[in-house]
Amino acid sequence: MDLLISSLLLVLVAPLVLLIAILIRLDSPGPAVFIQKRVGRNGEIFNIYKFRSMRTDAEKAGAQFAQENDPRVTRVGKFIRKTRLDELPQLWNVLGGEMSLIGPRAEWDRLVAEYEREIPCYHFRHLVKPGITGWAQVNYRYGSGVADTLRKLEYDLYYIRNFSFTLDASIVLKTFHVMLLRKGH
Repeated sequence: MDLLISSLLLVLVAPLVLLIAILIRLDSPGPAVFIQKRVGRNGEIFNIYKFRSMRTDAEKAGAQFAQENDPRVTRVGKFIRKTRLDELPQLWNVLGGEMSLIGPRAEWDRLVAEYEREIPCYHFRHLVKPGITGWAQVNYRYGSGVADTLRKLEYDLYYIRNFSFTLDASIVLKTFHVMLLRKGH
């Protein structure tokens, strides 16, 4: 199902993907696509693809959590984050088998080891493939730090325990709601 839907979506959104890539390049220097190491199913590390929404020097002072009204975010970046269009390149990750359309968010590899030390049961979220969207993403704000990660883990574990077509359909509808109302972060 993931392969079929992601293939169809890639064909349908190809003009939009091209337009976003051009707008990113016009708005700020650097590549249109951002690549970062993330942790997937069974703890496997993979490269995730996202549209770049920050300046290329965003982490010159070291890795930082994104924050509300982050000055590192570009003008185009603000829009694609709010509408979640920055996630479109992850359709390639779904085609490559590293991700699913729906599942827990793929976390940055630099943070996972810390979360696994500090949060009991954190490793259970790696029993399934990470998703472009998921129960935590549509029900909880973008979080930073251990407390927010613990709260999102509750949503992730709920999803893993209650996985069903109905729950997935609800997540898809909520995702469209977030995108249309620009409720992303």
